[in-house]
Amino acid sequence: MKKILKIFFGPSKRRIRRKINIQRVPIGFTIKEYQKKKKEFLEIAEDRMIFFNQFYNLEYKNISIRNQKTRWGSCSSKNNLNLNYRIFLLSDEMRDYVIVHELCHLKEMNHSRNFWNLVQEQIPNYKNIRKEMKQYYFIDRK
Repeated sequence: MKKILKIFFGPSKRRIRRKINIQRVPIGFTIKEYQKKKKEFLEIAEDRMIFFNQFYNLEYKNISIRNQKTRWGSCSSKNNLNLNYRIFLLSDEMRDYVIVHELCHLKEMNHSRNFWNLVQEQIPNYKNIRKEMKQYYFIDRK
């Protein structure tokens, strides 16, 4: 007689997500509005980057304002920082969080504990801001 080994993985292998009743808010401009505001947004981003970088002293090359489809920002391995123009439609606190987040990627190119400790130095309530930002989604208007 053969013995059969049964392995149980629980209710499902998939991640179980809690349903949160949040009304999602679309944010975006028309292409013309985006192009008009891009220079103004770049100036604000550069000012805020200089302000926060006085605490971190990290080297970056270029800051770009982009119409990214799914990201608030990104940091390249060549130390270029890209910010989605939509962060300028959010509150100043959320915008600063994204800027600090990308700035910290210059030192830690991951989301390790060390990375979050760096973010927390300037944005102590970053966890609350991250939760709040989940209520927004991107739209493109022609």
